[in-house]
Amino acid sequence: EEEVDEAVGKLIRALEPLGIDVELEKDSLSREEFEENPTISNMIHIDGRPLEKWIDADIGQSECCEVCGDEECRTVILGGEEYEVVPADLIVNAGLRAVSRVPSDGECCSSSGEYPCCDG
Repeated sequence: EEEVDEAVGKLIRALEPLGIDVELEKDSLSREEFEENPTISNMIHIDGRPLEKWIDADIGQSECCEVCGDEECRTVILGGEEYEVVPADLIVNAGLRAVSRVPSDGECCSSSGEYPCCDG
């Protein structure tokens, strides 16, 4: 949570001069939701898309602390590194990609036209 807060602060400072508002919404999982699908734990969405879609990362699972019990927590895998706690810099990177509307997976230029850069 500290990394998310740090990233949001950096994004606010970087984007405020451009007139872009950054909003943070935090949700908590119930124990039942977590047990049903542990891969949604610590999931970060930016502009409606999972963080890993913006930075071309994968997700994984690893043993966690006692909070998770017997379940494994969600991790983000990028460049051969696996993160249980997503570093602020990766979140900032994803946020900046979202602002520029250029996902790393090439989806922008797909036939879906979901992103404004596809209109040109």
